[in-house]
Amino acid sequence: MTEIIDNRAFRIRTMKEVIRHLHEGGDADAVRTKLKELVRETDSSEITAMEQQLIAEGMPVEQVQSMCDLHSSVLQEILVEPDRPAVLQGHPIDTFQRENAAIREVVGELRRRISEVAAKAAADVAADALFALREPANRLMDIDKHYQRKENLLFSCLERHGITGPSKVMWGKDDEVRQLLRRLMEAFENVQGQRPDEVLREVQNAAEPALRAIEEMIVKEEKILLPMAAGTLTEEEWGEIWRQSAEYGWCLVEPGEGYSPPKPTSGPEATEIPADQAVAFPTGSLNYEQLRGLFAALPVDLTFVDAEDRVRYFSEGPDRVFARSKAILGRKVQHCHPPKSAHVVEQILDDFRHGRQNVAEFWIEFQGRFVHIRYFAVRDEEGRYQGTLEVTQDATRIRSLEGERRLLQYGQ
Repeated sequence: MTEIIDNRAFRIRTMKEVIRHLHEGGDADAVRTKLKELVRETDSSEITAMEQQLIAEGMPVEQVQSMCDLHSSVLQEILVEPDRPAVLQGHPIDTFQRENAAIREVVGELRRRISEVAAKAAADVAADALFALREPANRLMDIDKHYQRKENLLFSCLERHGITGPSKVMWGKDDEVRQLLRRLMEAFENVQGQRPDEVLREVQNAAEPALRAIEEMIVKEEKILLPMAAGTLTEEEWGEIWRQSAEYGWCLVEPGEGYSPPKPTSGPEATEIPADQAVAFPTGSLNYEQLRGLFAALPVDLTFVDAEDRVRYFSEGPDRVFARSKAILGRKVQHCHPPKSAHVVEQILDDFRHGRQNVAEFWIEFQGRFVHIRYFAVRDEEGRYQGTLEVTQDATRIRSLEGERRLLQYGQ
């Protein structure tokens, strides 16, 4: 057993040293050759451990992220996975894999259509041909559902097992794909005032980086993330992911049938609270059903993070601005945000914890809505920090109100 541990530790140390050399500008082919000489094979868990150690030793997440594609290609030749039992249709792994297959098909279709249109003479490129390119590009925007389930459900469960590397590195890569797809869609918007062949060139320039990034993420998921998750998560955790996936939706394909999740035995899903159990406050009391209905009726979304920075509660309104799943309960709030904004969250919590601030306020344009986001420090009667309350509101309609309304009117 000691020999196995030492071999694993040696492989991780070796990969880490070689990857550091790569990050410092070493030649990829030379690094690949050297790595194959030192390490005959590795698996997804060792690659993840290597990345986590690099981050823990001070390498910025952004640097790991920026070189992720290169070192993934270097490691690919020595990556092997143990044989695992086939998963049933409808299991979250099966759904992720079927979605990836569908994404590959759409990527290939868009590439073929672009090549066919580009083969024509400039004078023969028509607006109708550009419209035909936009259809598969629109379908690729569905990839956000795939990424959200990965980020909010799969990453949450992996973090319970101490595996934080994927959520720090892959989430950043997901955001790069989202940004590249937005640029691609913007290229289609520039039709007015331009010749079709000029628009085609813009589409070509935007499409290839986006499609390449999508394909590279599929490889990372299939070769590293999903095999590692298959060997790490419990059946109960896979059931938890399955039950909460519908909240985010499916990417291009529906889940298969055949998988039945185990009944939850712990956590929020297994907890039953008597409907008439009351909570007494200084100004009155409410039972469980009243409390739940009250929070659900509020025209804002609430999320509470405790003094240890863990998500403990979120409200269940019908029209949440940002999707939430029960998998985030108990998760460090820093891991619930993409790496590029995690430092802002850290600053707010630190200011609240040390009494420097009590409120932080933001407003953004999000999917055609004006969204108002506020963070409030929650303190006890002695002023001790208890946590942070996030209040998010779609203020689009409120912003548009004018004049007065003094008569009772419904639904207007």
